[in-house]
Amino acid sequence: MNHFKISALALLLPICGFAYADEARPLTLGASVIYAQSPYKGGQDRYLPLPVINYEGDRFWLRTLQGGYYLWKDQQDQLSFTLAGSAQRYDPSDNDLGAMKGLDKRRMTLMGGVEYRHIADWGIVRTNLLGDVLDKSDGIVWDLTYLYRFDFGDFSVTPGIGATWSSANQNRYYYGVASHESARTGIARYRPDDSWSPYVELSANYRLDDRWNAGIYARYTRLADEIKDSPMVDNNSQLTAWTGISYSF
Repeated sequence: MNHFKISALALLLPICGFAYADEARPLTLGASVIYAQSPYKGGQDRYLPLPVINYEGDRFWLRTLQGGYYLWKDQQDQLSFTLAGSAQRYDPSDNDLGAMKGLDKRRMTLMGGVEYRHIADWGIVRTNLLGDVLDKSDGIVWDLTYLYRFDFGDFSVTPGIGATWSSANQNRYYYGVASHESARTGIARYRPDDSWSPYVELSANYRLDDRWNAGIYARYTRLADEIKDSPMVDNNSQLTAWTGISYSF
C-alpha cells in the first residue's frame, strides 16, 4: 500500500465488494489487481495487488477494505454504520519533479460514517457519507450513485452514474498548497473549497461455475475545478480499474 495513490476515496467504496457474498454462501475469498491513474504532477500510475475478502452476515459485513454493522437490512433496503480504509495519499519522495518533492506528505486515513442502498426493479441507489476519523484531513466525503444491472445468464453488466462531494478540508489536505509549502518550493499557494466530481462506472461479472466468479470494474471521474485547478494536479479526469477472481464458500 505504500506506493498506491488515488484521488478519491469513492473509488474504494463500491468496488471493494465487486464479488459480493450471498446469503447461501456468506464468505468469498479471492485475488485482484487495482490500477489507478495519478492526478498529481510528476506522479506515477500505480498497480496494487489486493486480496478479496467479503463476508455477508445478518448484522456484520466486510468488503475487503470496508466493513460495517447493519442498522436495517431487508431485500430492498440496507442501512449500516461503516468504516473504510482510504488509500488516498501523496508522498513527495515518490515524485519525479523537483518542486513537488518539497511539498508535505499527505497520509492515508480511515473514514467512518453511514451507507445506504435501495434495490428496486428500476435500479439501485447507493450512497454513503463518511468522515476522517484519524484527524489526517478532517474531511468529509459524500458519494451518490445510480446503477442498473443487466443479466445475461452467467454474465452480468452494471453501468452506473454518480458524483462525489468532497468538503473543503478534504480538498485542502490532498490538493491545497499551504503558505509554508509555497515559500519552500515556489509553487503557488492554493486553498480550494468544497467540490463535486461526477463519474461514470461499469462493472461486469462472469460466473465461471457454481462457486468461482471473475469480475472487472472501471470508473472514469471528471475532476472538479477545485481539484484540477490545484498546482499539484495536471489532469482533468481520472481512470481507475479493478479486476479479479473469487471463490464463494
